[in-house]
Amino acid sequence: MSLADKIFVDMCKDILENGTSTEGEKVRPHWEDGTSAYTIKKFGVVNRYDLSKEFPAITLRKTAIRTCTEEMLWIWQRKSNNIHDLNSTVWDEWADADGSIGKAYGYQLGVKHQYKEGMMDQVDRVIYDLKNNPFSRRIMTNIYVHADLHEMNLYPCAYSMTFNVTHQPGDEKLTLNAILNQRSQDVLAANNWNVCQYAVLMHMLAQVCDMKVGELVHVIADAHIYDRHVPIIRELIKREQHPAPKFTLNPDVKDFYQFTTKDITIEDYVTGSQIKNIPIAV
Repeated sequence: MSLADKIFVDMCKDILENGTSTEGEKVRPHWEDGTSAYTIKKFGVVNRYDLSKEFPAITLRKTAIRTCTEEMLWIWQRKSNNIHDLNSTVWDEWADADGSIGKAYGYQLGVKHQYKEGMMDQVDRVIYDLKNNPFSRRIMTNIYVHADLHEMNLYPCAYSMTFNVTHQPGDEKLTLNAILNQRSQDVLAANNWNVCQYAVLMHMLAQVCDMKVGELVHVIADAHIYDRHVPIIRELIKREQHPAPKFTLNPDVKDFYQFTTKDITIEDYVTGSQIKNIPIAV
C-alpha cells in the first residue's frame, strides 16, 4: 500500500488524539458565514517521503497531481503573482481586481539578487548550484520576506526549500534531497497537494541536473484540522488504501523552464471517491 497513505493517516490520528484546540481563542481564519474557524493542531510535524521508492500521492482520495503541478510551475517556473497566468481557480480568493496576489510567492522567486557569480533569482541560483556546486550546504530558497509582507495578500505558507545532495556508494548519479518548510497547513485541503507538487519539483530539478531523486522531508510548524473538517477526516482515514501510482516525466526535457503539465505521466492511480465541496477557511 502507499506509504503516503500511512503517513497521512498516522499524522491525522496524532493530531486528533494528541493535538490542542484553538476553540475560544482569538483566531484570524473564519468561515464563509462569518463564524470563527477553530482548529485542532499539532506543533512541529515532520514527514519523510522517499521519492526513489514511490510517488507520494495518497490513494484515500484523488490528489489532482497535474493541477497542483500547474500551481507549482506558476510559482517556480513562471514566477508569477497574477492568477491570469494560472490555469486554475485555487488562488482566486486572494487576488485583487487585477488578478494580483501582491508581492507573494512567484514574485519573490523572480526577484534577482547579486551573487559573486552574477545576478540571479532564487530558482536560477538553485539550478546553478546543483549543477556547479552540488555539495554546497547553502542551496535554498526563502519567500517569507518581511520587508514585503505588508504587500502580500496572503503570507506564504510553504515558504522555504533547502536542497541537499548526497552520493550513495556505487551510484553513478548524485541524489537530490530536500526539506520543505511550511509555517501552517490545512491538513485536509492542502497536505497531499503540497507534498505532491514539491515531489514533482524535485523530480524536475533532478532530471535537469542529471541526478536521482531521494528524500523529501516536509516540516510543518502548525499542522491543523479545522473544526468543520474533523468528521470528514475521520471518515477519510478509515478508507481502503491502494498501491502508490507510477509517476514519470518526459525524459527529453532537460531545461526546467520547458516543463509543462503535459510532461507528466501518472499510471495505475487507484483511489477512493473524491470529497467535494470542502469548506475552506479564509
